[in-house]
Formats: sequence, C-alpha cells, structure tokens
Amino acid sequence: MSNPNFIDYVKICCRSGAGGSGSWSLFRDKLNSKGGPDGGDGGRGGSVILKGNAQLWTLLHLKYRKHIICENGVNGLGGRKTGRSGEDQILEVPLGTVAKDAETGEIVCEITEDGQTGILLPGGRGGLGNWHFKTATNQTPRFAQPGEPGLEEWKILELKVLADVGLVGFPNAGKSTLLSVVSAAKPEIADYPFTTLVPNLGIVKYRDYRSFVMADIPGIIEGASEGKGLGHRFLRHIERNSILLFLVPADSKDIVQEYNILLNELEKYNPEMLFKERILAISKSDMLDQELMDEIATTLPQDLEHIFISSVTGFHIQDLKDLLWNKLSD
Repeated sequence: MSNPNFIDYVKICCRSGAGGSGSWSLFRDKLNSKGGPDGGDGGRGGSVILKGNAQLWTLLHLKYRKHIICENGVNGLGGRKTGRSGEDQILEVPLGTVAKDAETGEIVCEITEDGQTGILLPGGRGGLGNWHFKTATNQTPRFAQPGEPGLEEWKILELKVLADVGLVGFPNAGKSTLLSVVSAAKPEIADYPFTTLVPNLGIVKYRDYRSFVMADIPGIIEGASEGKGLGHRFLRHIERNSILLFLVPADSKDIVQEYNILLNELEKYNPEMLFKERILAISKSDMLDQELMDEIATTLPQDLEHIFISSVTGFHIQDLKDLLWNKLSD
C-alpha cells in the first residue's frame, strides 16, 4: 500500500436526474376520432448509487472525479408508453466507506459488505400520464403530471479501514515493525515519528491455515481527538476494528500514563470505543530482563490483559497471535 495512492476522504458534487413528464394524449385511429386518454408515464431520473467492492482499498479513483451527473428520465408517450428511465451512476467503493451530507454531516449510508448498495442521491420520479386522472366526470383529462426535478448536493465519502485487530499507540511505538513481522505487509519503517501516515493492512497467518487482518494505524498524539496531528483522520480508522491492541514501548517513562492518554483520546473521539476488547502489548521488551518485566507487570491495570513482546527477537510473538485469535474467536 503506497502512501500517495491511499485516499480515505473525497468530496464530490452529485446531481441526480430529473423525472420525465407524463404525457397527455388522446387515443386516435382510423376507427376512433374521439378515443379516451392514453398518455404514458415519464421515466425515473437516474440515481447516484454506491456499491461495495472488496477488491478496492482506497477512494483514489474518485479523487479527481468531482462531479457525478445522472441522466434525466424520458417523457412519456401516447399509447400508455412509459418513458425510459435515466441511467444510474454506480460508484464502486471499498468496504468501510461512509457517505455523509457535506452541509449537515448526516450519514446517508454505510457500505460494509461486498456487493452491498446504497442510494447516495435519488433521482426524480417520473410524472403520471393523463390516463391516471380519468374520472366519471372528466373522461378526457387534457393534463398530465410533470416529473420531479433532480437533486444537486455535495457529499463526503470517508473510508474507515475494516480490520480484526487495530494497532494503537504513539508514534515510534513499534506498530509498523510488529505488522511487518507477523504479516507479509511492508510498511515504511524509520526511527522518526509519523513514519506511517496512512493505515497499512496485513494478513496475519495463524495455525491450521487460519488468518486474521491487522491494521497499523498512524500514531496518535495527545489532543488527537481535537484534530491535532491529523487526529480525526487517523482515529476514524480505529472505529471498525474488533480488537484494539495498544502498543507501548518498554523504554517509555510511564507505561500506564501512556496507555491512559491513548484511551482518553479514543473516549473523547467516540465513547463507544471503550466497549471494544483491549490488549496492552509492551513492545521492545528485548531490553528487559525477567525481573524488570515482573516489576512492570505489578503497575499495570489488573483488569487489562497484557503481554511483553519484541518484534526484533520474536519474543512472545506467537503467544500474542494466540491471544488475539482467542479473543477474536470469543
């Protein structure tokens, strides 16, 4: 997953098609000079529709497509012939895409399954032909219903990465290194903060050909819930994860305080995140001996499962996989 190609936010202008007008027509042929009404209905205007595609992982293909314009419906004809409906515009999006109204922020639809569809902007309905308005007192109505106008609105598409396990931690906590060890993903790794600027996904192979998906979320900083350090852009990717794996390095000044800061930022952004399963992993534990690990363990929250790991030496990496798999199975 190369950084320039990962686009998780686009704003597009959508215009749905107007419905065709109904026809007012009176039946005429060589045997009938004064037949009844036979005006057909107008066609429906085209709609803007989102469709989930499991093969997509970014909104890059929509970044430079700012205007989505649908076809209008065709007017009805005599002989009760309904006009052709306008062609829909179907936008394929990756799973985890959320569509919002740009002005109100209201969620229009969410796409979480392959092949799932959602109407982003409906087309106008076609008008009724004059044969619908025939009554006992007005047997030849000379009017028909106009079609509904189309809509034009700005919509926002946001991608929230779908993964079983999300890695949560400050910059340089070792998240990318862990992902590169447990999966075939090749995230950029360096010794400076914010090396990772976009989420990276990896398939973690487990025993008996089983697997699960792990996401390396860019580092969170204090104040991320208020938008600092691209906080909102990073935090929304954590919402979809089943398990949150908090990574705090062993050389941290205060492991419990770092964990509490991370947890506090998640709570401020979305309190529902506190109901997700959480595991604390102490990374870079190859620099600790058993006595230090036992001492640190006594300071950690009693109700929080923890594990000491080292991505460099492979220390407890398999135990971490076992722990994550058991949590996912439960």
